[in-house]
Amino acid sequence: MAQQAVISDLPPSPHPAEALRADAKRNRERILAAARRLFSREGLGVSMTAIAREADVGNATLFRHFATKRLLIEAAFTDRVNLYNTLVTTCSKDPDPWQGFTDYVQCVCTLQASDPAFLEVLTLTLPDGVLEQRRAAADHGVLHLISRAKEAGRLRQDFSDHDLTLLLIANSGVLRAMDPTSHASRRLTAQMLRAYATTNTPTIPLPPPPPRTELCHAMIRLLRSHPARPTPPTPPGPTQSRTPETRRAHR
Repeated sequence: MAQQAVISDLPPSPHPAEALRADAKRNRERILAAARRLFSREGLGVSMTAIAREADVGNATLFRHFATKRLLIEAAFTDRVNLYNTLVTTCSKDPDPWQGFTDYVQCVCTLQASDPAFLEVLTLTLPDGVLEQRRAAADHGVLHLISRAKEAGRLRQDFSDHDLTLLLIANSGVLRAMDPTSHASRRLTAQMLRAYATTNTPTIPLPPPPPRTELCHAMIRLLRSHPARPTPPTPPGPTQSRTPETRRAHR
């Protein structure tokens, strides 16, 4: 009787369909987590097979959830793009156009530091997707931010949205080479904002520069990550001496 009482107190077994749905949900979450990790480490060029391996699922399971890589990218970065859109909207509503512009630039560089692949998504064209529509809306908002700051006389008239891309390229190099705890990225961003400002614009505070030893180590890491290519041999010219083999080849 006691055994029957214990059994009767046990929760009912889940319905097979409910168990399957729970298992499928776990697999989807594992795939998304694995995709975000690999995209952050290796960029969006990572293969679907590598993502399946990282998630510890089969390729069939991966493609059952995400039939194409575009769908996987959209699912992995929808929350980030939504956050980015909120950032652009919030900065556009700042009563001070220059403050809104500087807040946007500094926050984008911070987002780049936390997730390098995110900005790759912002430059990627994903046709016919919700992510593409939100990204396009954000791009329009950034142009509005720039126009407001220029009209307020705070942002240089020769500033272009292409300069933001240049800043992000430079910041990417700093983030790869420097220690994650370094203030180098914030220092670079602050210096560039000073360069973008007109002469009558109040300057923003500058974080201290990194120590010289930290900069030297960063330069060494950067050089080692891009080894110099060997110089190709120069073909013999008319006045250069040729070996017997090359003389025979030119007869």
